[in-house]
Amino acid sequence: MTIRVCMWSGPRNLSTAMMRSFENRPDCAVWDEPFFAPFLVATGGDNPMREETLSAHETNPNVVAKQCLEAPSSGEPIYFQKHMPNHVVDGFPRDWMRECRHFLLLRDPAAVIASYARGRAKFTIQDIGFLEQVDLYDEICAWAEKPPAIVLSNDILSEPEAYLRAICKSVDIPFDKAMLNWPAGLRDSDGVWAPHWYKSVMSSTGFGPPRTENFIVPEAYQDMLERCRPAYERLHNLKLTVN
Repeated sequence: MTIRVCMWSGPRNLSTAMMRSFENRPDCAVWDEPFFAPFLVATGGDNPMREETLSAHETNPNVVAKQCLEAPSSGEPIYFQKHMPNHVVDGFPRDWMRECRHFLLLRDPAAVIASYARGRAKFTIQDIGFLEQVDLYDEICAWAEKPPAIVLSNDILSEPEAYLRAICKSVDIPFDKAMLNWPAGLRDSDGVWAPHWYKSVMSSTGFGPPRTENFIVPEAYQDMLERCRPAYERLHNLKLTVN
């Protein structure tokens, strides 16, 4: 039996490091943003490396949804899928989610917007996914036996082992200490967009210290920040704690 673990995160939010963490388990295969290429087709987004993404990755959301339920070709019993909630746009299949185990990764929108703006000159609120993330949480709660865990990325950085253990418990898999470290470099499992977005994680070998810098949100995105705040605060109030 394949255990499918879906992490739902916006961009610039420790999500690739989490993918590295799970991939370093000998019992786990990973998939990097399965619905990104279909999202680009559906929205016409001019995201960095758009053409490379469309050429290298499956663009049909129905095919991707079916593949999300398949076993990894390499045979591992756990299949970790790094998803972004904004990538599953209206009209995309969603029933496949009921056969997976889910948790949400959350970061302050000021930090997300400030970081994302350094990698892309112009973007919309749909590109950072906070509104879609809170809607996804409600959707999963409507049919799941228990609400998905919501984990702050800075909490993971503060206490990696404690929070990784808690995440594993929330999706009913054993913790593995191999999740705490990984080799530096790119992976065959990385999306084709990795050279643009994954520069910092390429040199990482584990979780670093919490991010405490004062993030400066450009004036052009202050309204976006305020629109994201209610969704973030609602999820933040439901966050997983280990103490």
